Amino acid sequence: MTGNIGSPSPMQPLTVGNVVSAGMRLYRSHFQDYFLLALQAYLWVLVPVYGWAKFYALTSLISRLAFGELVNQPESVSSGKRFVNSRLWQFLLAMLLLFLVGIGIGIGMLIIFSILTVLSAALIGQGGQAQNPATLVLLGLIAFVIGIVSLLAVLWLLTRFYLVDLPLAVEDNIDGASAISRSWEITQGYVWRILLISFVGFLITIPIQIVVQILTRVLQSVFLPYLLEGASVYILLYVLLVLVISFGSGALVVPFYQSIKAVIYYDLRSRREGLGLKLRDREI
Repeated sequence: MTGNIGSPSPMQPLTVGNVVSAGMRLYRSHFQDYFLLALQAYLWVLVPVYGWAKFYALTSLISRLAFGELVNQPESVSSGKRFVNSRLWQFLLAMLLLFLVGIGIGIGMLIIFSILTVLSAALIGQGGQAQNPATLVLLGLIAFVIGIVSLLAVLWLLTRFYLVDLPLAVEDNIDGASAISRSWEITQGYVWRILLISFVGFLITIPIQIVVQILTRVLQSVFLPYLLEGASVYILLYVLLVLVISFGSGALVVPFYQSIKAVIYYDLRSRREGLGLKLRDREI
């Protein structure tokens, strides 16, 4: 199959199940390395700005290592760290640009719903229509449809930026700004499939989230009397335990998501650019 590497072979995408199971296998086979990297990333969250860039870089490193396994070019953790650390400020730039994009999306949604609210109030207030149930039902249906369409539009936009960290962690000649356009390019035409994969991955992690909620509730019930008394020692201990649970659960879940992202990135690049087609004859 090596002769097809440069040809636009009409290959079928990996199924949702294949992507998730491949991500799970990568996660299980490198659990210790990925978990420790994710735990380091969460500890860096406590450091403003620089620590946030380190978090983004270290979680992206997990995807880089997973991608290296997929293309049969495994890399050591130390080597991968050197690479992502060399682009640390580009990770920060990408994070800031994504933050601005998120603000823009939020402002757009606020404007849309503000206009709908004004129009609804105007329509209801005309000619005593507030007493007409049919008008209220119609307005409710219109608001529901627009709300669903708006939600899908937001999900579509966010998914186009789903792979921003992968090009920045893997490819050459990429900076924070071009990584965003690269993600937009790679995800074109596959948004809903990526969303479905992400949803399935989320369902798999639900048990961990349930355990976290249970542990948090237990801590609240145990420490509540001391918290009400304002005992500073117990408040500090409670906060530390909550951080341990939150960081620990995050370090369990994030590598799984990053492994899935690596498989998606590998699959999309394989079909778009002929990357690694020779590996298609083996089980990922």
